[in-house]
Amino acid sequence: MQEIAPFDQELMEMLKQIAGDGIRNAAKGFSGMIGRKIEVSKPVARLVPVLSIAKIIGGPEDDAVGIYLRFNGDLDGQIMMILPYEKAMELVDLLMDQPLGTTSQLGSLERSALGELGNLCGTFFLNSMAKMISADIRPSPPAVMVDMVGAILDIVVATTGGVTEHVLLIQANFIDGDRIVEANFWVIPDLNTLQVLMKKNSGI
Repeated sequence: MQEIAPFDQELMEMLKQIAGDGIRNAAKGFSGMIGRKIEVSKPVARLVPVLSIAKIIGGPEDDAVGIYLRFNGDLDGQIMMILPYEKAMELVDLLMDQPLGTTSQLGSLERSALGELGNLCGTFFLNSMAKMISADIRPSPPAVMVDMVGAILDIVVATTGGVTEHVLLIQANFIDGDRIVEANFWVIPDLNTLQVLMKKNSGI
């Protein structure tokens, strides 16, 4: 697959700035969601080949949770938060103010809580992007998928649409006292979005 829309260094720096603002704002929203202050580590943004995602999350047959949002408007693309199943249960405990290890399965209530967080984080990220480039961006309702890593990645690969062999990975830790939950956000912009961002970036 040929790289149609490469991420140059200037565009990456712009996306890193957006990621930093978005994750910090998401932590504030996260804090409001659970009623206490949540800290966040400095996010790390890097390009990752689509086919290497499984190595970062786990083996293709490992259970995982994907929280998926589509966005459209002036910019189009997708954001997916992917967590190993065990980490997702730890995150639910944090969201529901429960002792670590309380959640043993992901039922409708637990999935709803994860969907709410994914929606919150994705929306704050998109708001930061919209503000920086003066764009109108509208996120879809979140979809929560519980499946094997390989099955979730099939969706990621299918939705790249041939635009790029790489996706943007944003990694950050949400910190609540001595409890730390790592979150991975995968951002998959459409070709038009990359072109708009590159034009905006060249004019900054």
